[in-house]
Amino acid sequence: MRVPLVDLRAQYLSLKETIDAAITHVCETACFIDGEAVHKLESEIAALSGARFGIGVASGTDALVLALRACGIGPGDEVITTPFTFGATSEAIMLVGARPVFVDIDLCTFNIDVSRIEQAITPRTRALLPVDLFGQMVDRGQLQEICRRYNLKLIIDAAQAIGAKQRGLRIAETGDATILSFYPTKNLGAFGDGGMVLTNDAEIAATVRRLRVHGQSGYGHYEVIGYTSRLDTLQAAVLLAKLPMLEEWNEGRRQHAALYQTLLADTSVTLPGTEPGNYHVYHQYTIRHPQRDTLQAHLQQHGVDSKVFYPQPLHIQPPYASLGYRLGDFPHAERATREVLSIPVVPELTTEQVEYVAACIRNFLDSN
Repeated sequence: MRVPLVDLRAQYLSLKETIDAAITHVCETACFIDGEAVHKLESEIAALSGARFGIGVASGTDALVLALRACGIGPGDEVITTPFTFGATSEAIMLVGARPVFVDIDLCTFNIDVSRIEQAITPRTRALLPVDLFGQMVDRGQLQEICRRYNLKLIIDAAQAIGAKQRGLRIAETGDATILSFYPTKNLGAFGDGGMVLTNDAEIAATVRRLRVHGQSGYGHYEVIGYTSRLDTLQAAVLLAKLPMLEEWNEGRRQHAALYQTLLADTSVTLPGTEPGNYHVYHQYTIRHPQRDTLQAHLQQHGVDSKVFYPQPLHIQPPYASLGYRLGDFPHAERATREVLSIPVVPELTTEQVEYVAACIRNFLDSN
């Protein structure tokens, strides 16, 4: 049996008529920049996420950079974040001239260990930038309390967590800014790159809007040095066509995850944990095992795709050498990179495919 990690073709075919019509409409109106679909998407994603404002931008990485700048983060500042995530998060901090300060993770959830954050705060700390990794929200209450106590900005990287909740709280209801990515493999993915900054702060929203169009407040009137970072109308149209399916797709991921939890419960594989009160949307279903590489090879031999998110922690990689971190500084993140393996969980899977993946894992464990 073949079990893909993602199946974008199947997703497209399930909505082909709607998506094709949306693309055709944009082509016929020829409004490829700042079209009506962009404004509608911004409004609908903001409402879904609990924010007053949504500002579409060219990518999730751009969303991070623009959110940091709009929150006043720049040279000389320190921003606390996680060493176990995709490189865009810490990259964005460096791109605005600030210094990433890493804090180890909770091995159960893979998110930043909030209990360790205060130890990392210095007089130069200006913001927290946690990541809702793999689809699970970091504890918003604790983050807010830390930011209130130390007068810090809270910027959330929710690129993998659209639709997630925490005790009824949506991803962008708290904090100064929250960012999303619409990379094709995300729970809500475009046909290329795209991103969004979500905020409840009118000034931050206005600043991001200026930054995404060369720092202009109006055509030819430049307030700051900005970027070319608009969300294309075509991408917005595709995302709008998919958006009505997001809740059903997230529920499909959750159902597959629940089945894995049952089928693998009594094995030596460490299953991902969920904090009480979290509605996890499982952008990835990530297990851990000391023989990860051998297990991955076994799955591949039996037609099951998997991927290591992430193969190396950020703090020991070349772009961050100047920060002075060393191997051993963040043992939980380092252990995760040696043991994690993400297995198929996308909503297009059948129950039989999920059962087959679990059976392949059990067969590997029984023979090793």
